[in-house]
Amino acid sequence: MSQQTRRRERLRAWKIVVRQEAEKYWSPGQKAATGLILLQITYFYDSVAMDVDNIVKPIQDAIIGLAYIDDDQVTDILVRKRNLSGNFKVENMTSTLAEGFSRGNEFLHIVVIEAPDKEVLI
Repeated sequence: MSQQTRRRERLRAWKIVVRQEAEKYWSPGQKAATGLILLQITYFYDSVAMDVDNIVKPIQDAIIGLAYIDDDQVTDILVRKRNLSGNFKVENMTSTLAEGFSRGNEFLHIVVIEAPDKEVLI
């Protein structure tokens, strides 16, 4: 059982923060996806990283009704964590991602895109 599951109030508060932040970056008038989607989450941390498997479900739940209608639309998930002090290269830097880096502390970068062809596996 994860730490978040044992601390329900903390989990609920964290979901609210994720939702509020997601709403800030969701384009006005943009509707929730109705088809199948791929959810890509990158957790940029600055000290101690939580396990990525513990952050997926709360994030997935927090953006229901905003990014998609129901989390059963999520067919693919890519989750990764990166230490802000580590070495990595960013390709295709977006203004949203640049803003996250400019804050200088840990942040989540969440991308919701149309799911890949379900009949093709790599």
